[in-house]
Amino acid sequence: MKLYPLFVLMATATVFSPGPGVVMTLTNALRYGLRGSIGGILGIACGALLVALISATSLGVVLATSALAFTALKFAGAAYLVYLGIRLWRAPAFQFAEQLAQPAGFGRRFAEGISLQLTNPKAIFFFLSVFPQFIDASAHYAAQFSALVLTYAALVVLIHCLYALFAQRARGWLVSERGGRLFNRAGGATFVCFGALLATARR
Repeated sequence: MKLYPLFVLMATATVFSPGPGVVMTLTNALRYGLRGSIGGILGIACGALLVALISATSLGVVLATSALAFTALKFAGAAYLVYLGIRLWRAPAFQFAEQLAQPAGFGRRFAEGISLQLTNPKAIFFFLSVFPQFIDASAHYAAQFSALVLTYAALVVLIHCLYALFAQRARGWLVSERGGRLFNRAGGATFVCFGALLATARR
């Protein structure tokens, strides 16, 4: 395996950088608490595993070489991000009392996390372009692939849990009606911006 410490550093920077997954984790943590955000975090991690598996198959080659497939995936991801942004923008400001009364569905959060990660340009580009550079062609491919992908998924869980804990610390202001409304709109605008950037991205 080539330069494993460098891979860990690059993967950490990729996961830690703000993106759609981070916005989702912060939103879930503020609405449902750390426990309620776990489903989404695990969904994002599993989505990363699926993206990695796709990148290792012939479908990954098609996405990397076909302009049509790349464009279709790009616009599908952009539309999904814009949808999430509009939904969050229009959502009512959450209240602390409501958070305790309405438990978050683990399955729904998990499915949302997977769906988001499958259309996350940051993860897709990482596994299609950066990831292969750390595979040593002269060594056992499956063992290297498994170690690197599981490392990435573990980093997703760890870093997103840290984001969720941070969100809980900042809850005092954000759970107020004004703070909640501002957070919803800031998060919604962020999703829409990510969608627009993805729609205009080039190979």
